[in-house]
Amino acid sequence: MSKNESLQRAWHRYDRDHEHLPTSTRQAFEWAVAEGLLELPQIDPYDLGAEQMAQALRAEIRTDEQGRRYRVNHAVRATKGGVQYTFWGVLGFAPHSHMERAFAQRREQIIGDCLQLKTDVDVYNDKNAGKMPQIQLVLNFEDDVAERQQLEIMSQRKNPGKRDGNKEAA
Repeated sequence: MSKNESLQRAWHRYDRDHEHLPTSTRQAFEWAVAEGLLELPQIDPYDLGAEQMAQALRAEIRTDEQGRRYRVNHAVRATKGGVQYTFWGVLGFAPHSHMERAFAQRREQIIGDCLQLKTDVDVYNDKNAGKMPQIQLVLNFEDDVAERQQLEIMSQRKNPGKRDGNKEAA
């Protein structure tokens, strides 16, 4: 049984034993360890530190001279010899080819998320047909993106001194 399958099995047992009430994965994991279904992982401090660094890189946001907030660091996933690696580059300094791949991979993630969301909504609607109102899902985001851009512009005009604390890299 794979690690994911073990975690899923423990989750579903917790869910069943706790009457299908929504809960956190932390509570479910603690319960599974206490029940002997899972073991606490052995943590490599370098892996932990690298994951914390990746989270920090993902979260780093700056504001340019036009008031646009942007992600500073961009990841590209690559597989070499059957092992997946993530290479990070800094916007404005990373090679163009790296940035193209990073943006293309993020776009593919969004498409995958939208496809899964649509499937989940469709299945939910099918399972609840006649019992609940159908959930409508709009996947055209053009208006949403334009609206958010306008809200950011308005927010910057309203609070011109309020920035994220990071200056544009020189």
